[in-house]
Amino acid sequence: MAFEGLTEKLTNAFNKLRGKGRLTEADVREAMREVRLALLEADVSYKVVKDFVKKVTERAVGSDVLKALSPAQQVIKIVNEELTELMGGKAESLITAPKGPTVVMMVGLQGAGKTTNAAKLAGHFKRSGRRPLLVACDVYRPAAIKQLEVVGEQVGVPVFQMGQDDPVKIAREAVDHARKHGNDLVFLDTAGRLHVDDALMDELRRIKDAVQPNEIMLVVDAMIGQDAVNAAVAFDEALDLTGVMLTKLDGDARGGAALSIKATTGKPIKFAGVGEKLDQIEVFHPDRMVSRILGMGDMLSLIEKAEANYDLEQAAKLEEKLKKNRFTLSDYYEQLLQLRKMGSLSDIMGMLPGMQGKLDGAELDESILTRTEAIILSMTPKEREDPSVLNASRKKRIAAGSGTTVQNVNQVLKQFELMQNMTRQIAGGRIPKGVRGMMGGGMPGMGGLPGLGGGGHSRGRTKPNKKRKKKKR
Repeated sequence: MAFEGLTEKLTNAFNKLRGKGRLTEADVREAMREVRLALLEADVSYKVVKDFVKKVTERAVGSDVLKALSPAQQVIKIVNEELTELMGGKAESLITAPKGPTVVMMVGLQGAGKTTNAAKLAGHFKRSGRRPLLVACDVYRPAAIKQLEVVGEQVGVPVFQMGQDDPVKIAREAVDHARKHGNDLVFLDTAGRLHVDDALMDELRRIKDAVQPNEIMLVVDAMIGQDAVNAAVAFDEALDLTGVMLTKLDGDARGGAALSIKATTGKPIKFAGVGEKLDQIEVFHPDRMVSRILGMGDMLSLIEKAEANYDLEQAAKLEEKLKKNRFTLSDYYEQLLQLRKMGSLSDIMGMLPGMQGKLDGAELDESILTRTEAIILSMTPKEREDPSVLNASRKKRIAAGSGTTVQNVNQVLKQFELMQNMTRQIAGGRIPKGVRGMMGGGMPGMGGLPGLGGGGHSRGRTKPNKKRKKKKR
């Protein structure tokens, strides 16, 4: 995630506060100095950082905080609230037209990803039951029209284009076409430049005057830091933006743009691109993003991601199998496919509360998922239904067929056995130890998922359990 470095530094600063029973004003100011440095290193603008630290410090050195039973938690709560406010306070939706199609004008510098993200937005709203239309208004960049047609086809959204015609005329004709054909959303993919210039802004202003868009959405790359804020200011002055879409938030960037844009321009971030795939787009929730930054996870987004990617019909079939205690390797394979749809393991783990700090050095090997799938697909249907038939010669054949080793095959079978034991306990109405541990904030039992190391936490509980049994005897 873009805020990985910032999360680590803020966590370190707050851990120092948690170690103190009572806080002094000096403790708070020292912590705020570290917060200030962390934000500046994340490429947040100096003025924004200065104002933010001043607000937090004024609230944190108040007597109500310093005399509280858990002053460190109070300080973190204040930072949480102020960061959320800094990024806009709450999620903002697309401005829709009261009558006729809603017109969204996508603007931004060349290379920001307007074409791809116009398709992402169109696909996002199509999945919500809308009827979007993509419009090719970039008549200058080579293959821009073809690119829009390709991504439009991938998300199942029609593309309106008139070749190398006047962009203003194309936009006007596209809106008329949408009215006649029942498209309730129109996304105009406009031209960009390597930098802001008068010719670009003049063309965009003429398109704006011609179609009166309901939304003027700036697409900015989170990885360019303060340049993203500078671009936002320039486009806002020329066009009066209504919202921002931040892309590449999944990258290893400093992420300061997300913390600076709203404070600098007053315009909300409405959507975030979180991956290269066309379905990897999220509504931007400032409170959830702050929870991730402060290492508190984001369970709501994780649940929404699971709901969006999980096949309900398949889930019902699996539920029936669980009731009958018939969880097979084929079912295990289907679960892995569902997991893959939700994104990378590190992203999923990063949304779990308390896991951010524990991910340093953790074995999150994405290739293990691919290897596990290859091993299961190398088995016969009978072997997947009944792994007990897998003798040494069969395992050798499976290893050769999947390009792995017998040891890898045994590891997959061990992981499957852990998962099978868990499903048996669920079917019997008992809560497994691993699940119970997850409820308590830890993550034992995760060794059953390929790509996640160990499961060592659960081993630490065996001794106390034995002692209790001896006492009963």
